[in-house]
Amino acid sequence: MSTTLLMVGILLAVAICSGAFQVRDFRLRLAATALAATVLLLFFTLASFRYVDEGSIGIINKKIGFRSLPPGKIIATEGEKGYQAEILPPGWHPWYWPFVYDIDIDQITNVPLGKVAVLKAQDGQPLPHDTPYAPEWNEADASRMSQDARYFLTQGKGFKGPQTTVLTPGAYRINPKLFEVELVPATTVERASVGVVKSNVGARRAGIANLDPESNEAKVVDRGERGILREPLLPGQYYLNTQAYEVTPISTQRHIVRYTAVRSREAADDQGISAEESAIRVRTTDGFTFPVDVRVEYEIFPQDAPLLVANVGDDKEGLSAVLNSAVRAIFRNNAEGVKALDYVQQRSQQEAESLRMLQEEMGKIGVTISAVRIGDVGDEETLGELLKTQTDREIALQEQETFQEQQRAAEQKKQLSRATQETSEEMRLATAKYDVQIAEQNREKQIITAEAEAESVKIRAEAQANAYALIAEQIGKGNAALVETLKIVGENDIAITPRVMVVGGAERSAADGATVALVGTLLESMIAKEEQESPAPAEGQP
Repeated sequence: MSTTLLMVGILLAVAICSGAFQVRDFRLRLAATALAATVLLLFFTLASFRYVDEGSIGIINKKIGFRSLPPGKIIATEGEKGYQAEILPPGWHPWYWPFVYDIDIDQITNVPLGKVAVLKAQDGQPLPHDTPYAPEWNEADASRMSQDARYFLTQGKGFKGPQTTVLTPGAYRINPKLFEVELVPATTVERASVGVVKSNVGARRAGIANLDPESNEAKVVDRGERGILREPLLPGQYYLNTQAYEVTPISTQRHIVRYTAVRSREAADDQGISAEESAIRVRTTDGFTFPVDVRVEYEIFPQDAPLLVANVGDDKEGLSAVLNSAVRAIFRNNAEGVKALDYVQQRSQQEAESLRMLQEEMGKIGVTISAVRIGDVGDEETLGELLKTQTDREIALQEQETFQEQQRAAEQKKQLSRATQETSEEMRLATAKYDVQIAEQNREKQIITAEAEAESVKIRAEAQANAYALIAEQIGKGNAALVETLKIVGENDIAITPRVMVVGGAERSAADGATVALVGTLLESMIAKEEQESPAPAEGQP
């Protein structure tokens, strides 16, 4: 379009000039010439304008210039001929005449979610010796380094070649003549796993050659150093340069490896058992060879994952080979020191010893063995006769123990019967003793009761005698006796009238006579009452 405008301007200027030469008036010819120059200047100026669409960039290629690029340089930073470091953002841009500049239109670099942009610089300073990737950019300058080619090549002192720094999701105005851009997936660490990072950038650890190759310090490094990083990546998504930082996923779940006997390769495949995980065959000190069904449980803790990668490479084939070798060697070595029957009977001891040895061996490479379990030991073909002999022996021992147990039971029953009888006799003796004690207590109670009654009678008699003596002093003995007799008569409802009337005598006083009569009547009444209350004698009885 710019070239077209320029050609139109030239043609219009030429046409105006041609017409002006046909006019005789000098002033008109001068005016026409000025108009032609103005049109030419206007179209020449308009031809320098370049337009860049939204979402695009303009790449400047200078075709005419007084200076050429130095050897090895492909991007101009000082106005040399060739591709320029600056790019044109969207909009109108003047002074880029088509015969001097070519403007190539390219798209803005868009990095979608879940992706990162890996950059490779086509120009810049040579990479230092033994440095496969350019050092990581300062976080504050990262945006400018990627979008300002002049800054990258001058003040930023950017390096040619693969860059460690990546571009995270977003839109970037990158000069494609400076950077090759490759979109790669972001690094995702799944749940129940960690990512072990192998860094291909950074300084090599000083003095690492003097460390013991078996030492963990020689196998893992800190961030910023080259090698297996000590700190793994926890579950999540990370924007990493997957070429500069190689990430190996390591499962942190608990795993179970089964070493079990299978009858065929098809059965092994159905059970998911590899050839290396068939049953372990051991040989005991008495010459028996038999299979042992084993389960080994292990897990890899996040902090141990880098050590595992440094030693065996991964948690699949690399770990499987080392684990199978260690398990088989330990079980075979442990079996060499025992007899077959002892091995069968000491299963728990074999589990404990194998667990201890496996923990020690696999802990060196970052694997934690949590359990070792022994299932079936031997089969009918390898241990049939031995187990039958052991079974017969056990049956005999069981019968002997049963007989002894019956004898002990009979003896205990006898002792129980004797103890029961002794207990019964002791209870009878105790009952008799209690009866004697009760009789003695009753006797003492009766004695105390009798003594209490006698004492009571004595006290009442003395009180009555004292009362009678006081009455006798006042009214005389005869009258006092008469009064007491009348009380008794009244309390017992005794008829005394006839007898009192007939009793008398000259030698006695009137009171004494009455008293005597009353006493007699009282005695007669009491005798009659006793005769009525006493039961009649039985027939034939005197």
